[in-house]
Amino acid sequence: MNSIVIGSGFGGIAAALRLRAKGHEVTLVEKHSDLGGRARVFKRNGFTFDGGPTVITAPYLINELFELFKKDPKDYIKISPLKIWYQFIFEDKIKFDYSGNETEMKNQIEKISKEDVKGYEKLVNFTKKIFDKGFTELADIPFDKPFVMMQQLPALLKLKSYKSVYSLVSSYIKNERLRRMLSMHPLLVGGNPFTTTSIYGLILYLEKKWGIHYSMGGTGNIIKGYEKLMSEVGINVMKKSEVTKIISKNGKIYGVQINGQNNLEADNVICNADPPAVYEKLLNENSNNSILFNWKKNRMEYSMGLFVYYFGTRKIYDNVEHHTIKFGDKYKEHLDDIFNKKKLNKDISYYLHRPTATDKSMAPEGNDCFYVLVPVPNNQSGIDWDIEGEKMKSLIIDKMEKDLMPDLRENIIEDFYLTPNYFEKDLNTKFGSGFSIQPKFTQSAYFRFHNKSEIYNGLYFVGAGTHPGAGVPGVLSSAKVLDKIL
Repeated sequence: MNSIVIGSGFGGIAAALRLRAKGHEVTLVEKHSDLGGRARVFKRNGFTFDGGPTVITAPYLINELFELFKKDPKDYIKISPLKIWYQFIFEDKIKFDYSGNETEMKNQIEKISKEDVKGYEKLVNFTKKIFDKGFTELADIPFDKPFVMMQQLPALLKLKSYKSVYSLVSSYIKNERLRRMLSMHPLLVGGNPFTTTSIYGLILYLEKKWGIHYSMGGTGNIIKGYEKLMSEVGINVMKKSEVTKIISKNGKIYGVQINGQNNLEADNVICNADPPAVYEKLLNENSNNSILFNWKKNRMEYSMGLFVYYFGTRKIYDNVEHHTIKFGDKYKEHLDDIFNKKKLNKDISYYLHRPTATDKSMAPEGNDCFYVLVPVPNNQSGIDWDIEGEKMKSLIIDKMEKDLMPDLRENIIEDFYLTPNYFEKDLNTKFGSGFSIQPKFTQSAYFRFHNKSEIYNGLYFVGAGTHPGAGVPGVLSSAKVLDKIL
């Protein structure tokens, strides 16, 4: 079997390795000069900035790919557990150190709201039930046939999957600060906590089961370890090679066209590219005009966009934890502006990543390294980022100076930022969404873009836009789904 994988994010690399382990001849095609997709690495004057995912959960999924070839992951990567997972900072400056230490968690909850300690215990127990079903049982099951979904509906309804994550958390927790903290997980995979199906409450328990980890040298070092492994096991990696067309005839895939000229033949084409971009830009055959499929594709709602500001400082901010989440004053209203009204709001919430809290190699000696990620509307908004980009950067610096990093502006010595335009143009995501389609119930499992194309034989999908969804565990699991289909 000859298989071509388009795109080298975690999902594409995992698919290439799993197919190679089955004995396929595999070619991985990447349009950039480096691998990683959203997990690319940017190096600037001695600073190393991870482009994308920095919260590593379920590390066994990362290790599995080395073990497929009887390799020891420790020979390629080093993943270390973090003691404090996130530090949450609220608008009134109250801080909460979120971790796997349940005694400390309950002590901090008690200080904020005594009556919510019991509710927290019940919430954790309920998310374990969701996790057992949604992750352990269903994350690597193909959902390409309606009866598979029908079989699961009674169990999913019993787990209150019709509720949103925020609504589920609120049924156990009374304090608004704690509600925000315990319902934020959908934002890590592109969803609005007020509309994301409570199935995604499983992330809360997934973190507790395996902890939160950091890859020494950055997430990019995992990609580097996989690149070495792919070379050793005979996967052909083609960089600077953009797939400009997927070749098909009568609904059957025959290969791909590279950079508008060379054709490569294949029995299977696996796309780690965003499904809507593939269907709309790379395939132009009439069988793409299935009325039902077009209706499904056109009704999809997309995740928010991301504004990511990378910066290095001459000053070391020792008080800043590895992962910090700062909530703005408003929560629901702000998310409504981002997801529904598609407009910018100055009352921002942000996620701040400081890898140098754990790994000094990410910055030159005596310096500190960061990126800050702010959810913003995707490009359906019509926002002109050439104008708004500098304003957003300035707003973020002002907020961080006020919240936790005094004199920040005068200490920045290296910086740049990415807007939804980067996601749309460089990563080919529809509307510049950060995580492909939103994780609503009506866009989950069978209702997402299928791992096995609904309309083309020999076309498959892995990555954020297909089942089970975004996030490193999700996209790695999508390759396990592919494993079962092929």
